[in-house]
Amino acid sequence: MKAIRCDRYGPPDVLRLEEVAKPTPKDSQVLIRVRAASLNPLDWHFMRGTPYLVRAMTGWRKPKVGHLGVDVAGTVEAVGKDVTQFKPGDEVFGAGNGALAEYACAAAHLVVVKPANVTFEQAAAVPIAAITALQALRDKGRIQPGQKVLINGAAGGVGTFAVQIAKHFGAEATGVCGSRNMEMVRSLGANHVVDYAQEDFTRSGRRYDLIVDSVGNHSLSDLRRAMTAKGALVMVGGSERGHLFGPLIDVVKVMVASWFVKQRLLPFLARMNQADLIVMQELLEEGKVRAVIDRTYPLSEVPEAIRYLEEGHARGKVIITT
Repeated sequence: MKAIRCDRYGPPDVLRLEEVAKPTPKDSQVLIRVRAASLNPLDWHFMRGTPYLVRAMTGWRKPKVGHLGVDVAGTVEAVGKDVTQFKPGDEVFGAGNGALAEYACAAAHLVVVKPANVTFEQAAAVPIAAITALQALRDKGRIQPGQKVLINGAAGGVGTFAVQIAKHFGAEATGVCGSRNMEMVRSLGANHVVDYAQEDFTRSGRRYDLIVDSVGNHSLSDLRRAMTAKGALVMVGGSERGHLFGPLIDVVKVMVASWFVKQRLLPFLARMNQADLIVMQELLEEGKVRAVIDRTYPLSEVPEAIRYLEEGHARGKVIITT
């Protein structure tokens, strides 16, 4: 089979499309014939090995595991001996290992059946971005009906899902994005849309019960000024502050500040699980949430796709098809 390999750290040019052996599922895994995968910032951080703390997991001098990709959608090809809930031919989506390939293995508890009304490309856009948005709003932010919620980065992968999920929970949603994306964010259900080039939401005088920040382009003090006295800030992204620590500096600042203020300041990293994939499965099936796809690339053009994603202007998700 063909797969994207990353055997050394560096820019997208280090990626190679190679012929490799088809993986064999372990007892609790399914083997998926990949129809579509989606890219996430995690992929380019693993590719570049930055911030350098990433290398504590991936290998200091070169990647210990040479494959990339998590979000996956496709058809079950084979199942491990302990798997009973899936069978060959099932159309599924979820989190796999090495999804940027023609075949990938995934733990059976991290995939669910794809709704019939959703394409493989749309399903592949969901796992990391949508689960991050769901957990940030519901679990960390404790979103409540009627609350004023602001999504900073509303046109991105996490942001497009966060706007829709906030509306699903009955909140009044404000999305912050660039001018070219304002109509798209409105179409997702946002009550208000702010063009960041024309208005600084932290200085508008409006206050929000919950801010989900997936951009990291404002200081903590500025964000707190835009929050109610007991509001919550959930930080799901951070500014890039050099190759050594990256967003960790922002995380430390938030954690320290949270000890001294009544506002809830919460750094956040999503945890993939089947229960939340089922939540998203149902929202997709009911038409309450949809995936926004910016561009689609074939497997052979993954380097170009990651290069585009790194520019930071993708609208929704970037998809890879096989």
